[in-house]
Amino acid sequence: MNPTINKVKEALSHLDIITDTHQVTKLSLDYYHFSPILKEQLQDKRGDIVIRPTTEAEVIEVAQSCVNYKVPLTVRGAGTGNYGQCIPLEGGVILDTTKMQQILWLEQGVACVEPGVKMAAFDKLARQTGWELRMAPSTYRTATIGGFIGGGSVGMGSVNYGQLRDRGNVRALRIVTLEDEPCLMELRGDEVQNVNHAYGTNGIITQLEIPLAPTYPWAEIIVTFDDFMQAARFGQGLGDSDGIIKKLITVHAAPICGYLHHLKDYLPENKHAALLMISEYDLEAFKDLVYEYKGEITYLKTAEEASKGASLLEFTWNHTTLHARAIDPSITYLQTFYFTLDNVEHFYNHFGDEVMIHLEFLKFQGKVIPGGLQLFHFTTEERVNEIIRYHEENGAGIANPHTYLLEGGGRKTINSPQLNFKKEVDPYGLMNPGKMTTN
Repeated sequence: MNPTINKVKEALSHLDIITDTHQVTKLSLDYYHFSPILKEQLQDKRGDIVIRPTTEAEVIEVAQSCVNYKVPLTVRGAGTGNYGQCIPLEGGVILDTTKMQQILWLEQGVACVEPGVKMAAFDKLARQTGWELRMAPSTYRTATIGGFIGGGSVGMGSVNYGQLRDRGNVRALRIVTLEDEPCLMELRGDEVQNVNHAYGTNGIITQLEIPLAPTYPWAEIIVTFDDFMQAARFGQGLGDSDGIIKKLITVHAAPICGYLHHLKDYLPENKHAALLMISEYDLEAFKDLVYEYKGEITYLKTAEEASKGASLLEFTWNHTTLHARAIDPSITYLQTFYFTLDNVEHFYNHFGDEVMIHLEFLKFQGKVIPGGLQLFHFTTEERVNEIIRYHEENGAGIANPHTYLLEGGGRKTINSPQLNFKKEVDPYGLMNPGKMTTN
C-alpha cells in the first residue's frame, strides 16, 4: 500500500476502514458502465481504502488526515449514479457516508437528515406525518438522500417540482471543508448551489435540510396507445391538467416496451405505453383524459396494492436503461430536454428506431415539458457525438451522460461561483480531483 495511505490508515485506525481489495473495488464504482465511453475511461480507477464514518466528528477527522498527508478524498453514497460521480480518478480515500443514517428532525413540510439516510426508508416514516420527499430517482429503494443531492438532478416528482437545482428544493446543507483546519460550514438558500450536484468536489455533506411535499395515495397505472405521438400528447395533456395530481409521467415508444419483461402482460406488442403515478382521488378525471386521447388502461393498482410489489418507478427514468441493458448490453442512452412536442416528433421521425424515445415529463421554468432518456445501440463514440450534435443543433438540450466532468454534462460552461467556492473550501484540490474544470 502507498506509504502516504498507510499514514492515513494508521492515524484513523480507530475508525471503520476497509482495505479488502474486492470491497474497495466495489465501493470505488457506480453505474458508469451504462456508457461505453465512460467504461473505457474509468474501468481501472480505484480508491486505496474506504472509510465509513458514523458521525460528523469522524468526518472531520478523516478530512484532517487527508489534508495533513495531501491524500485525495472522494465522497460516496450508495453509488447508484451513472456518470462516475463517485469514482476516484486519483486513488486515495473513499469516504462512504452510508452509516450516517440519522433523521435529525421531521416537521410539517421540512426535515433535517444525515446524508446516508435511504430515500425509501425516509418516505416510509415521513408519510406517517402526511409528507414525503419532493422527488427521487428510480434507484429510490437504495439511493441515499445525500448521494442524490450530490450527484442527482431529477426524478419521480419532477413533474411538480422541477430539478434539484431549482430554488427552494434544497433548503440548507452542512459541509466539512478540506482546509488546513477542516471546519463545519452551513449553507442556506442560494448558497447550497455551491455544493448541490457538485459530485462531492466542494465539501463533504454531513447534514441536509430538505423541503417535503404533501403525500397522496399514489395509484400506479399503465395506459397503452396505438400511436407514439398520441401517447406523447397524452403525457403532455396529463402534465398540463392542473386539477389532476400526479407524480410520474413516463412514455415509452414501442421498441422500449419490449425490454420491460416484468410488465409484458400489460404491454401488448407494438403498443406504446405511459407509466404513471396518479392520486387515487383524481382517478375519475384521469379516466376521462385517457378516453379523450383514445388510450387503454391495462394496469391499475391502488396505492395499497402498489406498495406490496415492485413499483412502476423501477421501469422509468434510468431504470428503463437498466432493464434494456440487462437484455442487450450494447444499449446506451442520452438525457435530453426536448422542450416541446414538436421537437419530440421531429427527432422521432428523423432517427426512427435508431434512437428509441423514452419521455419523462418534468417542470421547467414553470411549465411541464417533455424530457427524454432515449436508448440506442452503441457503435462508435463519433456516432454518439453526431447524435448529440444533431439534437443540440435542432432545438434540444443535452445533459451528456458520457462524460464525468461537471461542465461536460448539462452545464457546458464553467460555473465561476462554484469554482471560486472550491478554491476556498478545498485549497489543495483534494476533493474528487479531476471532476471539475479548475482553470
